[in-house]
Amino acid sequence: MRIGLIANRAHQDAANSALVQLFTRARLALQALDIEWVVVGRTLDAIHSHGLQTICTPYIRFPYGRDGGLMKLVAHVVNRDPDNSVDAVIYLIDPVDHSSIFPEALALKRQCVIHKKPYLSTLAGACEWLELEATAVGARHASLSEDFGFDLGGESIALIAHDALKQNMLQIAEKHFALLDQFAHRYATGTTGALLNQLAQKIKGEAAGRAWAQPFLSGPMGGDAQIAELVLDKKIRRILFLEDPHVARQHEADIQLLERAARTVTDFALVVSDADGADRWLRLLTQRNASVQSVV
Repeated sequence: MRIGLIANRAHQDAANSALVQLFTRARLALQALDIEWVVVGRTLDAIHSHGLQTICTPYIRFPYGRDGGLMKLVAHVVNRDPDNSVDAVIYLIDPVDHSSIFPEALALKRQCVIHKKPYLSTLAGACEWLELEATAVGARHASLSEDFGFDLGGESIALIAHDALKQNMLQIAEKHFALLDQFAHRYATGTTGALLNQLAQKIKGEAAGRAWAQPFLSGPMGGDAQIAELVLDKKIRRILFLEDPHVARQHEADIQLLERAARTVTDFALVVSDADGADRWLRLLTQRNASVQSVV
């Protein structure tokens, strides 16, 4: 497995920075995975300054961002040559760092969605993904504590899908209904919420399924902003937002607002943005929780 890694400056320097927490929180998961890191310049400098190079090894060094390192990472997302590609990207984004809206930064996420590769822009998202991938290779430990949000009965999830992907959302929800039903609350933007409740009525019965997902306004009318507030208040940890990267989106600012909210509480919230990634994520979350319960 080859993972691209970059962190904005605010997530690099301090002893308790998100970059340091990534390698300390997910240490056991990292030990279970065979990872080659592709690290953009200054992020690798920070890894060495914190003495983390023995954990982040082996690695390939890319140039500094100003010298095209992030652009090269985008090229390796789309490259089909296994010797010159990455399987996932961890980009720890500081929401007030302007470099995160540079064209290469925006292209990095878009190409990850198009090429169905995990794009992990928060500390919480990266740590959970690493833990779940460790579960996939047979690791039976729980490197992240239960207060990280694995007791789903006390957790909430947001379910959002663009028009062309609403059927994908329904397929995912039906396939993983048992897991999603464990969450204390499910929130959705307008039409997606109505469709999910119709699905829940078919599965659970009309009365039990009628309010299975709480619908907010549609995305263009402000539903993303309503959900973003709950994320900032740490009432929603996980966001499944199926994005269509091939169409112009008039409410792009609202979409970015929701992602920015997750990045503002980077150690708490996470966003999954593509259908294939969501399917694997929910399957491994089910597997991970079943593994922990069997040990208990």
